[in-house]
Amino acid sequence: MDFYKMINMFSIISFLFPIFFMLIFGLIMFRIIKGIGQWRSNNKQPILNVEAEVVGKRTHVSKQHNNNGAHVHTSTTYYVTFQVQSGDRMEFVVPSKEYGMLVEGDRGNLIFQGTRYHGFHRE
Repeated sequence: MDFYKMINMFSIISFLFPIFFMLIFGLIMFRIIKGIGQWRSNNKQPILNVEAEVVGKRTHVSKQHNNNGAHVHTSTTYYVTFQVQSGDRMEFVVPSKEYGMLVEGDRGNLIFQGTRYHGFHRE
């Protein structure tokens, strides 16, 4: 590789690095601001207690590897979908213990605040 091509390559890298850095930083800031906005919106909502039925359950498993790939960390997020009397469906993240206790077809009272799950009490 000759000297001029190396200089040209370094100038491209020195130009692109700040753009990638700002893009990643911007995405992180966007997620933080979006999360704070959702938290504030939930806090403004009333806590509702409505009759509902469990109509679906699902999980999402995410894996994170360390630098050398020797250790893998997994985490599972548990989701339950409820249907209220109006026919509307709402999906909430629920704790693992409650996820294991709920069965599709269960009827009872769903307690929630915006997108925040507070509990479900079977009839």
